[in-house]
Amino acid sequence: MKVLVWIAEATWPACVAAVNELFGDAEVTLLAALPGDLAAQASGARTGLWGRGSARDPGVRVAEIARDAAAAMLAEAGTRLDRPARAEVREGRVEREVTAACADADVLVLARDGDLSRLGPRSLDRHTRFVVDHAPCRVLLVWPGRAPGLASIPPPPPA
Repeated sequence: MKVLVWIAEATWPACVAAVNELFGDAEVTLLAALPGDLAAQASGARTGLWGRGSARDPGVRVAEIARDAAAAMLAEAGTRLDRPARAEVREGRVEREVTAACADADVLVLARDGDLSRLGPRSLDRHTRFVVDHAPCRVLLVWPGRAPGLASIPPPPPA
């Protein structure tokens, strides 16, 4: 079985724990996805906020820092995983890169990353919602902490 684990900044420990608990002999790939326009965003901020007089464009450095952070996060996830794993970093539209990476996977493991104070669809941010809706494989969606109680579900609409 091939398991793809989306390693996202705030939620990856829960994903790795789920893989350790549920997928004992699976082949695991750890995936970090970065927005492909990081350099352009930082360059645009420089132009918009600081004017055009500055010779130092922070865009390239911001993208390098993001890649280094992703590599460090993948390395830490790899040490917590109880088996060898392949690590992959993709850049582009995050939701599309994660979905595309699922093409060769049997299961995608990812975590809720929206409003974690209540049960429901808002517990997924927009990228995660897209991936859950479009992944071409089975999806294991985990809570990054303790799930809220059933009392967090809103009451039904009036009859």
